[in-house]
Amino acid sequence: MATGRPRTFDNTEALERALQVFWEKGYEGASLSDLTEAMKINRSSLYATFGSKEQLFNQALDLYFEGPPKLTSAAFNEPTARAVVDKLLNVTADSVTNPSTPKGCLTIRGAIACGEDADVIRQELTSRRVGTEMALRHRFEQAKSVGDLPAGSNPAALARYIMTVTEGMSIRAADGSTRDELQDVIDLAMQAWPS
Repeated sequence: MATGRPRTFDNTEALERALQVFWEKGYEGASLSDLTEAMKINRSSLYATFGSKEQLFNQALDLYFEGPPKLTSAAFNEPTARAVVDKLLNVTADSVTNPSTPKGCLTIRGAIACGEDADVIRQELTSRRVGTEMALRHRFEQAKSVGDLPAGSNPAALARYIMTVTEGMSIRAADGSTRDELQDVIDLAMQAWPS
């Protein structure tokens, strides 16, 4: 019985390279040629190791969520709602302008240009962003219940507002905004925060 050649690549390293391609080009913008070239493997190795392009993207997305989004969710542990927002916005700005990664956020960049053929990817990315918004809303509800937010505040609206700011910062960073320019946005958002 003939056996195949042993793998000559590191799966984790190849997945990290695929993540960079998806982050830079989005799901639909990343061609199989782009992916195999960056991963330094051929198509048959890609399919044998990672499955389909969609399966590869989902694995890369899981890897991504061990990075910048994990730092973002750590902001929820700050002692006050204001400190949560301040840290969340600053961590986001640092992440989306990091010179060692593509600009912006994979969950935004990957979803913006998805057509009907990639609707399942768009839904997954949307679901992950909504999950972050729900966690933020829950954190604001806790803050309101202990008097850390004014009694008349709306945790759901505040969470939507902050998510809109972070998602907007991601788009601006992808368009070339600097960390200093995003700091101006953060400063304005913090001025608008309810006291």
